[in-house]
Amino acid sequence: MATQEKKVQNENKGGGKVSYPLGKINFILMGICLLLIIIGFWLMTGDANVGDKFNNNIFEASRITTGPIIAFLGFVLMAFAIIYRKKDNKPADNTDNTDNE
Repeated sequence: MATQEKKVQNENKGGGKVSYPLGKINFILMGICLLLIIIGFWLMTGDANVGDKFNNNIFEASRITTGPIIAFLGFVLMAFAIIYRKKDNKPADNTDNTDNE
């Protein structure tokens, strides 16, 4: 059984190119989305009401609209970043083309 595992490892090293499900561009896009999520949550932070003192800053536009919208876009774009696959510009191999006869 151990020899079979070594054969499989040797075939992967020498033979073909190993493809991973996520590429470099996916990780870059995921990092950008994570940054958007962090910025969105940072915009939502601030002082709360303390005791009898009412804080009007809890109704600022950046806390109730801008921050949540940016965080939501970060989450939605994160799904896109995971699903995204770069298109290959290689020409198609038409081996069954009968027009060449």
